Amino acid sequence: MAGFWPFVPRLLCGPGWQGSGLSYPGSSVVRDGRVLASFYLLHRRAGYLASVLAPEWAQGAGGAERYDPDLGPLSAAPGDRCLPLCCHGERCWGASAATTSLSSETPGAPGWTPGSGWAPAPPLMASATSYLKPPCRACRDLAGHPAGVWTGAQCHPGCGSPTMSTLLDIKSSVLRQVQVCPSFRRRTEQEPGSASADPQEPATGAWKPGDGVEFFAHMRLMLKKGEGRQGLPCPEVPLRSGSPAPPEPVDPSRGLRALAPEEVDMLYEEALYTVLYRAGTMGPDQVDDEEALLSYLQQVFGTSTEEHTEAIERVRKAKAPTYALKVSVMRAKNLLAKDPNGFSDPYCMLGILPASDTTREPRAQKEQRFGFRKGSKRGGPLPAKCIQVTEVKSSTLNPVWKEHFLFEIEDVSTDQLHLDIWDHDDDVSLVEACRKLNEVIGLKGMGRYFKQIVKSARANGTAGPTEDHTDDFLGCLNIPVREVPVAGVDRWFKLEPRSSASRVEGDCHLVLKLITTQRDTAMSQRGRSGFLSHLLLLSHLLRFEHPAEEPNSSSWRGELSTPAVTILCLHGAQSNLSPLQLAVLHWQVSSRHHQTCTLDYSYLLGLLDDMQAHWEEAPSLPQEQEEGLADSFSAFSEFGLQLLRQLRDYFPATNSTAVYRLELLLKCLGKLQFFQPSFEICPFETELNMDVAAALKRGNREWYDRILNARSPREQPGPQRLPGLVVLADAIYDDLQSCYSVYASLFHSILNVDVFTLTFRQLERLVAEEAWVLTEELSPKMTLEVASGLFELYLTLADLQHFWDSIPGRDSRSLALAGIHTPFLPAVKLWLQVLRDQAKWRLQGAVDVDTLEPVDPSSRHSSSAATAGLCLSHIQELWVRLAWPDPAQAQGLGTQLGQDMCEATLFYTELLRKKVDTQPGAAGEAVSEALCVVLNNVELVRKAAGQALKGLAWPEGAPGLEGVLPRPLLSCTQALDDDLQREAHTVTAHLTSKMVGDIRKYVQHISLSPDSIQNDEAVAPLMKYLDEKLALLNSSLVKGNLSSRFHFTLEALVTFFHADGQGLPLESLRDGSYKRLKEELRLHKCSTRECIEQFYLDKLKQRTLEQNRFGRLSVRCHYEAAEQRLAVEVLHAADLLPLDANGLSDPFVIVELGPPHLFPLVRSQRTQVKTRTLHPVYDELFYFSVPAEACRRRGACVLFTVMDHDWLSTNDFAGEAALGLGGVSGVARPQVGGGARAGQPVTLHLCRPRAQVRSALRMLEGRTSKEAQEFVKKLKELEKCMEADP
Repeated sequence: MAGFWPFVPRLLCGPGWQGSGLSYPGSSVVRDGRVLASFYLLHRRAGYLASVLAPEWAQGAGGAERYDPDLGPLSAAPGDRCLPLCCHGERCWGASAATTSLSSETPGAPGWTPGSGWAPAPPLMASATSYLKPPCRACRDLAGHPAGVWTGAQCHPGCGSPTMSTLLDIKSSVLRQVQVCPSFRRRTEQEPGSASADPQEPATGAWKPGDGVEFFAHMRLMLKKGEGRQGLPCPEVPLRSGSPAPPEPVDPSRGLRALAPEEVDMLYEEALYTVLYRAGTMGPDQVDDEEALLSYLQQVFGTSTEEHTEAIERVRKAKAPTYALKVSVMRAKNLLAKDPNGFSDPYCMLGILPASDTTREPRAQKEQRFGFRKGSKRGGPLPAKCIQVTEVKSSTLNPVWKEHFLFEIEDVSTDQLHLDIWDHDDDVSLVEACRKLNEVIGLKGMGRYFKQIVKSARANGTAGPTEDHTDDFLGCLNIPVREVPVAGVDRWFKLEPRSSASRVEGDCHLVLKLITTQRDTAMSQRGRSGFLSHLLLLSHLLRFEHPAEEPNSSSWRGELSTPAVTILCLHGAQSNLSPLQLAVLHWQVSSRHHQTCTLDYSYLLGLLDDMQAHWEEAPSLPQEQEEGLADSFSAFSEFGLQLLRQLRDYFPATNSTAVYRLELLLKCLGKLQFFQPSFEICPFETELNMDVAAALKRGNREWYDRILNARSPREQPGPQRLPGLVVLADAIYDDLQSCYSVYASLFHSILNVDVFTLTFRQLERLVAEEAWVLTEELSPKMTLEVASGLFELYLTLADLQHFWDSIPGRDSRSLALAGIHTPFLPAVKLWLQVLRDQAKWRLQGAVDVDTLEPVDPSSRHSSSAATAGLCLSHIQELWVRLAWPDPAQAQGLGTQLGQDMCEATLFYTELLRKKVDTQPGAAGEAVSEALCVVLNNVELVRKAAGQALKGLAWPEGAPGLEGVLPRPLLSCTQALDDDLQREAHTVTAHLTSKMVGDIRKYVQHISLSPDSIQNDEAVAPLMKYLDEKLALLNSSLVKGNLSSRFHFTLEALVTFFHADGQGLPLESLRDGSYKRLKEELRLHKCSTRECIEQFYLDKLKQRTLEQNRFGRLSVRCHYEAAEQRLAVEVLHAADLLPLDANGLSDPFVIVELGPPHLFPLVRSQRTQVKTRTLHPVYDELFYFSVPAEACRRRGACVLFTVMDHDWLSTNDFAGEAALGLGGVSGVARPQVGGGARAGQPVTLHLCRPRAQVRSALRMLEGRTSKEAQEFVKKLKELEKCMEADP
């Protein structure tokens, strides 16, 4: 028989099968599917075939066999008592329940249909009923018992009854005795005595008639809804989009009051008076054309030409206003030093030079300028209207005065402001003399000569021109009043000398403004202040410039026309309005106008910023103006709070433009808090953030009631309200997501309002109250449709709880939704029953339309397998999303769901097998493509079911059981896998049986061949036949289907030829060729990473098999847990191979960790090169930062590769050695002593890779995955450096 095994790879491989990934020493590579030829040999052993492949359809004896999700298999004979399932997830008993017999209405009995809300219970002793208490009303209603049977006793947790704990103790004792789950094939068969053994059909009354498509489509929608609810939403950064924001509400009554016709005429006159009697210089951005300004006013006030002309004439006849110049001497800088100490004591003298004085001697002395201190010796005395003097600032060259003066102007066109700066040196203060003189009111001859004023003020008599105490001149300024800009001027002026002989330096900072003190207008005569007149004029111009009917008015930012800006500037200056007053007026008018015609909030925010800047400089207003400002703040805050009440309508989170407007509105409201402490009359009754929170709460309630009344009005019956309540719960979740990701950061950062917590608490409480009431109403009316609605409602409510839990520092136990799962338990159980039936309907419909052809060339399964896998995946995803919070109840639900999935999977495989048996033309084909597709489908569904069942682990919250399958579910999983394996064997038997006749003829031909014919020639016809048929199988079957049967086939061949001791001995059959083939088959089943791990395991094994031919390497390793790193010390090597021509080597060592997938971030390290030696000493220490868990994994090792360094050619391979990490100090056990060099040195014998190691490498060469190809490429580069094995 020793000569038979070389033919096995040929039988399995045949010509032309290279590169498939399976190889046999000395033969071609084994391809997928070739092993199926051996099934001919199995059929020759009919008895063995029957014992291995025949399906076991054991019939249960006695009564019906049932399975409880908590207690496992239960055998109940007719007459056994059953335990009704309580709506609270417990089991309760009543007087009639204790005597309830197993009937057609009992679960597990023939004719029972799902949806009744009852579950089987273990048969208990009669004495057990003494522990049972009557159920609650909800349980009684669900069970359908009359209301008078029980008298109000409760059975749910928390009622104080010991009933449930007793039952749970009994249940736990029974559960400990349950070890395995019976085969699902047995449980799906009919009772003994049934007429047929067809697969159990799903209940027709479970749902609306159909094929389950609609049900699973609705379930996919629920799953898709949950995909966006995983974890916390990321805070969004609103993008600028072109979509406009929703229009805000406007109310004309919220603006400034309308003016009476008489008031309009007075305002018209005021505006004309401002234009006609303007003074000063116009700026470049102002209109200097008087006619243009007058024409603009005619358009604004809508007067006719005649009326306009008459009004102008009337204003021209009025008395001209009295002008005055406001002068603020702020500071000077860089003055000359006139005192010995290097400083000066500067002060200013300033006044208005009248027109008569400035024109008396025109150009008399071109080099000489006017000075207050000049005497008659230089052209005679010069008069001044009024002289004002600042304080003296001692010892400084950069004085700061900030003093303000007001000078009356007789002639705006000719008068000029004159200012001198002097260094004070007199014993008698000239400053005090000037001030005393100016205190005289009505003094005749106020324009007397300044020199006479000085002489009369000095008390010390004469002062010669050369006296030591004369003040020193520092500079002067001459500014014509007509050159003062209309809006005023605030700048530095360069100081000028009195003559060319004067030497001055420095600058002076002045603020000049030309105002009017008396105006001959009706408003002034009636006592209307300039502040009020400017407010009315600004409001009138604003309404004209920005009418309410203008499109896109919300983007208007206060851009007034040039004539309007000019007129407002003239009136503000002439009315002597300060910058703070102007800012207040613009805010009052614009904020009121915004409530009648929406403006851009950035414009309003800019007005508040401007007002804040001026408020800090001069935070004082007359009481009347402050009251008006407070009223405007109150009106605007009230308007803003009204918008926040309707936050979702006017600022939807999906509209980035609206979100940006909300941010600006909140900033405006936040700015109002800055002014609150400055008001004597506070415009706010409470803190603004409290008002905002109250407005948001009120808006939340209004939004909730609006959706509730539209979707689920309380007047409707419960079943009709349920869909609307689901919509409401979904809307609440979406709203909370928007609130968390968009609104929360804005409100918190600007107003310090926690809008998310406020909104979540309020809406969660409201929907929880609604859900509790509705579930109580619907519990006695539980139907399949109601259960479906309640199930979907619970998923959303649970998502709300998970949303709150996912926020750091939040706990859902304090929510109103805590414990909400309790009333939903009956609906969830009933819905899961519906899910089981609908899954069967869906699978049956998928098989009915399945043509048993591959869906596309790249896949080898049919459409029904894809549908089945998708259904199982959806069920598993639904369980994950359900995440039932009660661990005990979750155990029962998960186990029952797993059993239903197993049952549906077997139901699908039986439908497939029955369908393929009815396929026309299948009996005449040697290899049926339909059978191959069925086998592929079974394999695909087996993997999908296994993956789905693994997903039914315990939910989070079960202490110590996270991610662990319960024992009953684990047993069911194992039973399902066994059943599917048998089903696959059955299909395989059908597949191979069609080849039996042909193979029998070829084998008979071989047995009758004469001895003169060579073995290769005798088996050639059989090999050709197998090559053709198995090529078809290889192209039709998936790789996993063939690989999983390689070992089975090999053992079948051994059993066949051994023939129960009548054939060849086992020792000759299981020779070296057999072992190598078995190893090839084992590697072929392994994944890529498993093959890589096997590669390193083989390296570890070959260390003790090699002779000491390539030298030795001494190393030391230990793991440092504190630093989480592996320390590898290369000590020395000995007896290395001489690889250079001089009989020596230049060795170095490469140190690396493997397998690569265990240490993906670790890079190899190398020692220094030791030249001309076969006994190098390194003493080098290397560190690898790796976790200890990775070092304990299978195949983890340190690989040492010794190389000979060549300067002019490729480095030569000298040998390698591997050290397993599982036994390294600090990895397998705690490190003792904690020394840096703990552990004893280890001597490793260097070697070359053996054939055993290379077999794993050749297996990886046939893989097409990226991971396998990269690993092989790396090893191929190393092989180039190796010499052939000695």
